[in-house]
Amino acid sequence: MAARNILVMWVDDEIEFLRPHQLFLAERGYEVIPMTNGADAIVYLQSHVVDVVLLDEQMPGMHGLEVVARMSELRPGLPIVMVTKSEEEDLMEQALGQHIADYLTKPVNPSQVLLTLKRLLDQGRIVRQAANEAYLSSFGRITAQLHEDLSFSEWSALYTELMRHEMQTDAEEEVASMVQEQLREANRVFSRSVAKQMPQWVAASEDGQRAGADVDRPLLSHEVFRSKVAPRLEAGEKVVFLVIDCLRYDQWLAMEDLLYDAYSVHREMCCSLLPTATSYARNAIFSGQLPKTLAQTLPDVWAEVESAETGRNRHEERLLGDQLKQLGLDSIAWRYEKLVGTADGRAFAQQVHQCNRYDLNAVVVNFVDILAHSRADVELLREMTPNEKSYRALTRTWFEHSWLRAALEDLSQAGLTVVVTTDHGAIRVQRDAKVIGDRNTTTALRYKIGKNLKVDPRQALVVDDLSGFGLPSLGLNTNLIVAREDYYFVYPTQYNRYANVYRDSMQHGGISLEEMLLPLITLSPKRAGTR
Repeated sequence: MAARNILVMWVDDEIEFLRPHQLFLAERGYEVIPMTNGADAIVYLQSHVVDVVLLDEQMPGMHGLEVVARMSELRPGLPIVMVTKSEEEDLMEQALGQHIADYLTKPVNPSQVLLTLKRLLDQGRIVRQAANEAYLSSFGRITAQLHEDLSFSEWSALYTELMRHEMQTDAEEEVASMVQEQLREANRVFSRSVAKQMPQWVAASEDGQRAGADVDRPLLSHEVFRSKVAPRLEAGEKVVFLVIDCLRYDQWLAMEDLLYDAYSVHREMCCSLLPTATSYARNAIFSGQLPKTLAQTLPDVWAEVESAETGRNRHEERLLGDQLKQLGLDSIAWRYEKLVGTADGRAFAQQVHQCNRYDLNAVVVNFVDILAHSRADVELLREMTPNEKSYRALTRTWFEHSWLRAALEDLSQAGLTVVVTTDHGAIRVQRDAKVIGDRNTTTALRYKIGKNLKVDPRQALVVDDLSGFGLPSLGLNTNLIVAREDYYFVYPTQYNRYANVYRDSMQHGGISLEEMLLPLITLSPKRAGTR
């Protein structure tokens, strides 16, 4: 039974014959307001509010579609269900064109009407209730898993499951708080796991062991291109390699369904190198090399990457060219584009047909990274996105109406495969960690390089074996610390001031599921050239 009486206006010139239907609905918490014609129904709506309208399409006086138009003017968004004897396709299309919520053909039975009302008015609550029950039934199993020594594939499956639960539970409900708490616990365990397993993953990549072969390990940043893009190029396929900076896995999940009409979607997960930042992860993607190898093969590039606070990705085109040469693909036609702002994006979308001229189009999109950093600086944006759900929703809204979605749809029509990934995600930092270092220590909030850095090891990983993590040597007495979970670094000087400034901001560079477990998506066109 519904939690409260829901007001259903039923407009039918033979309403007296529908008395059994009204009683059936009344027993289930629906109060039916009977009307015999459209004119009276419109007058009633001028001074009363109802939850839904059941409207007979053929009545004396005003035609059903005319009544729909008048009702929609009075009460925009009011769900209207057309009930008719006609099954003509043209009439159905007219009704749907008038934004009819549903369409029932006479004779209708009470259960059919009830199902329609539940779908229109109660579906959200029913879905949320089912989601809550599903999570509660899996809570104990997930808790037990977090006490096991999980492999990467197990972490991927667990993180995907937790993200699904987090996205489906209502942000205001107690169950959502339970999901968040379990995510925090998962990050605590994951940070310990990464400290132990990352050197093993790096060593396996250097030994040439493929992910998922002799060792259950992820594709790391420097392996993504040669594993997922190069084979397609070798087979003569044209590929768009799309790197969306700072795209979280859950953000992709929130956007993915918007592409289902254009693409078949194959979803995998890869893993960012540490630190989860442009200097390391994104340069590794384009170079196909671990940072320590890049520092040896291109010392001039690495010297600039290490010393620059901005522009750490300015050599991506050169790095990609070198990688193509190493892979024996230097003869293909390719181009690289970095799209920083809306103007760049729109220009790309307008000229997207040119992608067919190239075997490889490597495209970097910076919008999501800009969004993450802007959230820290713009108070209005932070108020609009107080939690992960709203942050996802904003990303989806942008994508739904963006030049990027339009460009992807055009690429599908052109028959081009698109491989989508990112360099790292971001996490909403909540807890401050005091760090002591000299004035030359780097400024990032989730990782720091400096001399004799001191931090609580429960809050940060102190990386002693830099080579084991794929990183170059930092020099005498210089070390690296990487924030665990949702911590961020603050110096003792003006501690409270800076702790408050950065708390609840989106940051990257550290160890968390949100920053490290990343979408690796292959979009295969469904209906090329069908427009």
